[in-house]
Amino acid sequence: MKKHNQINLLRTVFVIGLLIFLPLIRKKPSKHMNEWIIVFFMKSYISSFVDTILNKKGYVTYPINLFKIFDISVLFNYLIFPLTCVYFNQLTRKSNLLGILSKTLLFSIPMSLAEEWLERNTKLIKYRKGWNSFITFASISATFLLVRGLMAIIRLVNTRT
Repeated sequence: MKKHNQINLLRTVFVIGLLIFLPLIRKKPSKHMNEWIIVFFMKSYISSFVDTILNKKGYVTYPINLFKIFDISVLFNYLIFPLTCVYFNQLTRKSNLLGILSKTLLFSIPMSLAEEWLERNTKLIKYRKGWNSFITFASISATFLLVRGLMAIIRLVNTRT
């Protein structure tokens, strides 16, 4: 895939991310709105922190990036992944453990497959030093569950105060 086409792909993903974001901000404010904001920023922080470490250690690189001043994927870490996590948390808010785990697969598998396709067919992401799509799947799943668990703790603390 040519560099120009890859940049256009990133731009398209950016626009899709913005379109996915619109329903979240167009809804009338609810008692859960603060939770979704916390999820969004928590996921952004965690994913950018982890991605920075992985990038510095050389496991994952982004040869073509919309925001050239960053070594991480800003689009993924600050828009796509956090939005996906917000929707995941909304969908699992009242789920039991089995429901949470099964929905984690519903979100993690497509994201991992998409990243695998991008790694094989573009220069948007490159795996190094033994990194692979299974590790990507495990890390995506783990961060979904981490944020979901932290939100459960936050909800529990809030109901007790």
